[in-house]
Amino acid sequence: MSTDPLLEVTDLHIAYGDSPAVRGVSFTVGRGEVVAVVGESGSGKSTTAHAVLGLLSGSGHVTGGTVEFEGERIDSYSDRAWQRIRGARIGLVPQDPTTSLNPVTRIGDQVAEVLRIHGLADKRTARLDAVDVLERAGIDRPEVRARQYPHELSGGMRQRVLIGIALVANPALVIADEPTSALDVTVQRRILDHLDERIAESGTAVLLITHDLGVAADCADRILVMRGGRIVESGSAADILDNPRHEYTKKLLGAAPSLSSGRVVRPVRPTATPLLTLAGITKRFHVGRGSAITAVDELSLTVPRGQTVSLVGESGSGKSTTARIAVRLEQADAGAITFDGQDITGAKGGELRELRRRVQLVYQNPFASLDPKLSVQDIVAEPLRAFKVGSRHEQGIRAVELLDQVALPEQFLNRKPAELSGGQRQRVAIARALALKPDLLVLDEPVSALDVSVQAQILVLLDQLQQEFGLTYLFISHDLAVVREISDVVGVMQSGRLVEIGSTAEIFDNPRHEYTRTLLEAIPGRNHSTRKAEHVRA
Repeated sequence: MSTDPLLEVTDLHIAYGDSPAVRGVSFTVGRGEVVAVVGESGSGKSTTAHAVLGLLSGSGHVTGGTVEFEGERIDSYSDRAWQRIRGARIGLVPQDPTTSLNPVTRIGDQVAEVLRIHGLADKRTARLDAVDVLERAGIDRPEVRARQYPHELSGGMRQRVLIGIALVANPALVIADEPTSALDVTVQRRILDHLDERIAESGTAVLLITHDLGVAADCADRILVMRGGRIVESGSAADILDNPRHEYTKKLLGAAPSLSSGRVVRPVRPTATPLLTLAGITKRFHVGRGSAITAVDELSLTVPRGQTVSLVGESGSGKSTTARIAVRLEQADAGAITFDGQDITGAKGGELRELRRRVQLVYQNPFASLDPKLSVQDIVAEPLRAFKVGSRHEQGIRAVELLDQVALPEQFLNRKPAELSGGQRQRVAIARALALKPDLLVLDEPVSALDVSVQAQILVLLDQLQQEFGLTYLFISHDLAVVREISDVVGVMQSGRLVEIGSTAEIFDNPRHEYTRTLLEAIPGRNHSTRKAEHVRA
């Protein structure tokens, strides 16, 4: 790896309107080097990355300092000058694939358009080359996926499309803004390995923005820790991870599930009566002309009352589809669903409405699942109004109680979702889900978009709520490190099938299926944690 500076940021200051967001940040990225910037939401890491690319949003603007790329100052570039290097010399992997892909254009056509713009293919060959790009990005059945629209792909698959697009022109620098936060561990591992290969082959450098210290531990040469718009600590990955000096760095490391031995110590619970049972569930989705994908294949699962059953697996393994079928948001093609002893497979009308009252969902993206026009009080009280529970005054009192249960003060009642952090929005989503005192919460990737410290708080909160109210959880996640901390029972899904199920200890300490072992080996930071444990024992 060359140590010549490819990117040099000097005393960078950024503000949104009159509010400072980045305060005097300086760093370099050498050719072929991977530099990870870590920190919580609001630390300024993504703002810094967007400034490097001239993509500050809204009222964001550089108020001081310089950004140089390949020896040329670029922070004052014109739009035309930026067009020459964006995508071609500097690639970007954005964080949110939902807003970064055109919802009305097929995936293959979107990749082909990028190839044509950068002169990498003509109109005739672009579609064939697009399939190759998708395959290199780790997408299964790329020929089929190329004909699909973004909404027909999982979040992880959409993110892989963006990664493929960012790498297609062989840029000298890739800025990856949380590129693996939506990906399961095996695909995450594949993408990180792919970046390593590109660095070795072409000297591509990576500026990696992440809240996942496990990812930084696995792939970064150097780590910059940001807090409050400043770099509070920097150094080699080994120094930062093994000998952190700043208290904030120590806090981040302690909160990272993949680098810790687990915070939530779960007692062994006695066998409980089943609350939810799935028997022989099968679901197929039709794709294009005459093609079909089997999302769930003869799956059977029992969720005991008062316990947490987690489903893990790669994107497209069928875990989220299984959850949606369980709560009757998706209709199974075959199989039976039993809830609290009652067959709800064909429930309609009043019976289905009663099920909605007793089963609530918490989604992955709290910002998308909360009405931006409503106040927190109205959002939390919305289920009470829908089911005509109590008067307006009583609903207001209940909203205050619910916020208290999720550790949000009463002063948040009148705020809108845009005025909350990601962790605060997820607490509001949980409070809303608790409003009707449900028996079952289905949590679909509820912490994957959160910083590690906020993630830790939400996991502890869920555990406390379960103990206090006897809640039952069906927990969907691609993050095995998180699953280890929250689960009583873990089911591993692959290609729509439940390939292994057992207690958390059995799955993590004695995995029987080869696929489960592959998932465990791919946990980010696992190698670092193993090496550190061996060093301590020695």
